[in-house]
Amino acid sequence: MSEDRKLLQPLTGIVSVTLRILLGTLVAGFLLSLFVDGVHWGRGDMCVTADWTGTSGSDFQPYETLPGAGVNYTPAFCPVEATGTNWQQFLGVMRTAPVTVLLIGGLYLLDRLLRLAAREGVHTAGTAARLRVLGWWLLLGSLVVETAASVAGGLLLGTLTDDEVADAAWAQLWSAPYLAVLTGLGLLTFARIVGASARMRDELDAVV
Repeated sequence: MSEDRKLLQPLTGIVSVTLRILLGTLVAGFLLSLFVDGVHWGRGDMCVTADWTGTSGSDFQPYETLPGAGVNYTPAFCPVEATGTNWQQFLGVMRTAPVTVLLIGGLYLLDRLLRLAAREGVHTAGTAARLRVLGWWLLLGSLVVETAASVAGGLLLGTLTDDEVADAAWAQLWSAPYLAVLTGLGLLTFARIVGASARMRDELDAVV
């Protein structure tokens, strides 16, 4: 298995260190928010930028432009009070927390995959199964996270304005996570390849 360990480096070490640093940062931020005034942990993003709308004109010009250039103004809606209401705080957290869960969960699954692959071998049914789990996590998780964040953003915008800009705002805030989806599909395909390789290896071992 020493050859397999060499194949998986330096990614194994990098993922392990990154996961521990990220978890340590989250724990430290939570503890600081309990004991230090002014440190707000897990508040989320309570400002919604409506970048699908905007205005331009000569009445309001805070920025100077060169001849032939113009400035478009995109509104960002925020609560007057920094903390907002409890409902706004919840929606703000729902815009950012799912991304953190997806990231930490993905790093944990990748760390577990690499550690067990180094111990048991790369071409095993277990490695193929764990690759499959990671692929589905990225594929489905990215879609769920993007949908949750956009719906929360739309609901949050509805608490900040009754303008028509808030109508079906979640659809404007939603964007397809192409990279995560393609990566998930790639991992699922690679899991099938590793699974086929593991079966061939078992057949060869049985013959020998």
